Amino acid sequence: MKPSTSFRQELLGVFGDPVAENPTQAMIEAAFAELGMDWRYLTVEVKPEALGDAVKGARAMNWKGFNCTIPHKVAVVPLLDRLNPAAKIIGAVNCVINRHGELVGDNTDGKGFLQSLAGIHGIRGLRAVILGAGGAARAIAVELGLAHASQITIVNRSRERGEALVRLLGDRTAAASSLVAWEGKYHIPEDTDVVINATPIGLFPDVEARLPVDTESLQPRMIVCDLIPNPPQTRFLRDAAMRGCTVLDGLGMLVNQGVIGIRLWSGREPSSQVMRQALEKALL
Repeated sequence: MKPSTSFRQELLGVFGDPVAENPTQAMIEAAFAELGMDWRYLTVEVKPEALGDAVKGARAMNWKGFNCTIPHKVAVVPLLDRLNPAAKIIGAVNCVINRHGELVGDNTDGKGFLQSLAGIHGIRGLRAVILGAGGAARAIAVELGLAHASQITIVNRSRERGEALVRLLGDRTAAASSLVAWEGKYHIPEDTDVVINATPIGLFPDVEARLPVDTESLQPRMIVCDLIPNPPQTRFLRDAAMRGCTVLDGLGMLVNQGVIGIRLWSGREPSSQVMRQALEKALL
């Protein structure tokens, strides 16, 4: 068997149970099966103090690669041999590839999102509003900037974190960027092309939580995206659809991340349709 595995720090599921699967595991292994690959994608709990040992173990056992989730995305960086360009700018890694013994860090958060968005709208010249300034927002903002979006507005409650992201975009991309302090309901500017919720507001079980956004400011020409995969149709997306906006759910980004990961690990091209079907089934 050729092992392709991940060690993850998850907030759901039962770790160490070989029967239990989380949705990502179900999605990835469905792709392996459809490709006829005798590979496994495992979910393993790794405590922060054991991260170094886990990376050494993955290297020693010649794993094809692994994913990292919170809280390991930044801490894993110095344990790797090198980073791909976008991951170096973002400063965080969620995907590691074993290239003949060299562990290479990448970040597929932003790439997965851009792939979903590019299916319905070009990126060059795009004007984006990103709600939040955490890790996913950072990855998406950097990828948008590198893909020549023209304007990126970061809306965040923490000025310090928001300013750090705006400085990064100014230093490493050509996109114009600015910070708006999130106080009360945020009014979406009329010239916005895409609005991206990169906060956890609306995540299961708080599915009826409403973002502090003036939904009346959403225009039918806008694309509204929510990174939350569960539920796929968040309240924010439902509100946006009622305003006539085109909406993108978080499942597309998650599927595309998986597609990119499998491509990086194996060189094979998995079926995104098979992966989405498995993901939707796992989330039911």
